[in-house]
Amino acid sequence: MNTSIATPASPLQGGAEILERILAARGNLIALEGGDKVGLVGLLRPLVRRSGQAVYLWNPELGLGNLREEHVGLPGSQRLNIALRYMLQSNHFGIYLLQRLPLPLPMADATLLRQLARATSGHVRRVVMLDPPESFVASFNDVLVRLSCQSEPAQRPRLRDGRWIL
Repeated sequence: MNTSIATPASPLQGGAEILERILAARGNLIALEGGDKVGLVGLLRPLVRRSGQAVYLWNPELGLGNLREEHVGLPGSQRLNIALRYMLQSNHFGIYLLQRLPLPLPMADATLLRQLARATSGHVRRVVMLDPPESFVASFNDVLVRLSCQSEPAQRPRLRDGRWIL
């Protein structure tokens, strides 16, 4: 499923729109393409601080941390499988951004990602992989929703049968 996100004029508005698209996605596992190009983490950080949303960022250097508080993180979560287990066991709403996934992905980590993708609990939990490689996306194609941060080129209206159409 490919859905594009138009880039609006205001950066905070852009972050809010991206966040809305993530929440509206049909699946729990999302591949977000173009996040680094638009500086997604930088766009979301002030938005999350103001709104109080539960958005977390994982990368191999810092582990899993709350996007609101840069220096507060889950101890020992630099290993992806520990962070994924935490996400799976969490009983709270959360959006988890995964940055710079280690490739190739160990089988245990892939299994945990599939479990998160198929989780059907009552609370919203989204796992968003930022700019994953195409080979990685292809291996999760059956449980993955694809989103893009890039704006689509504007379509020019055409005159057909006396009516303007896009």
